[in-house]
Amino acid sequence: MTNDQNAGGAGGFSEVRNFRELAGSFGAVAAAYDRGRPGYPEGLFDELERLWGRGLKGARVLDVGAGTGIATRLLAARGADVVGVEPSAGMAAQFQAVSPDLPLVRGVGDDLPFHDGSADLVTYAQAFHWTHPEKSVPEALRVLRPGGAVAAWWNVFDESVPWVRARDERLWAALSGRYHGYRRIAELTVPFAAAGLEVSRAELRWQRRVPVEQVVDNLTSRSYFASLDPERREPLLAAERAALLAEFPDGQVVEPYVLDLTVAVKRD
Repeated sequence: MTNDQNAGGAGGFSEVRNFRELAGSFGAVAAAYDRGRPGYPEGLFDELERLWGRGLKGARVLDVGAGTGIATRLLAARGADVVGVEPSAGMAAQFQAVSPDLPLVRGVGDDLPFHDGSADLVTYAQAFHWTHPEKSVPEALRVLRPGGAVAAWWNVFDESVPWVRARDERLWAALSGRYHGYRRIAELTVPFAAAGLEVSRAELRWQRRVPVEQVVDNLTSRSYFASLDPERREPLLAAERAALLAEFPDGQVVEPYVLDLTVAVKRD
């Protein structure tokens, strides 16, 4: 689905209305999401395989919160037998428009529409924070085969880079309660260990070089922007576009990320 850390039941908003409002905002921005969101470096899947102890090729994978299929497509390219799982009608429609040959099931991580012991791997690409772990972790365990694994990962804006840190400070001031950045990711996956899974973590640093408008699309697709009324959202996006052009006069943004990966293995 999407990737606004600390937004949901895994340690973020405790107010249900806010959670539902934010979670429901993605369908309207599905096209911007698909245009703007970053993919993942090949090293992510190398690390996933290393921490899991087996390869993706031929593995039955449920990509939960698949969104527009960004991770689903990459998993399929690695040879996985992957099914996307997505609750949002708008995101699902974009997924099917872009990846008509990949299977997609409407569903949520808290109630997976799959049989017991039917999957080798359950993945949450930018999505685990939109689940309620007291429900989603038992569901993942239920559908996993012995030796299977859960993998959750997030592209985190690298706040050690000055312009990224300055943008976060602006957005925090402008959006306050709606903007939650990318903090406390490690806390989100604590329930995996509590459920008896063998947990490993890794970080990868990477960057992409993209046009300013692609970065604006990326921002547009974040729940803290997507859930705003247009009259409030558009001036904020215009200000961020201007700040990007001041930082990158050639219109090409070098956008740095820290990719946070957790792999939790079910040994029996």
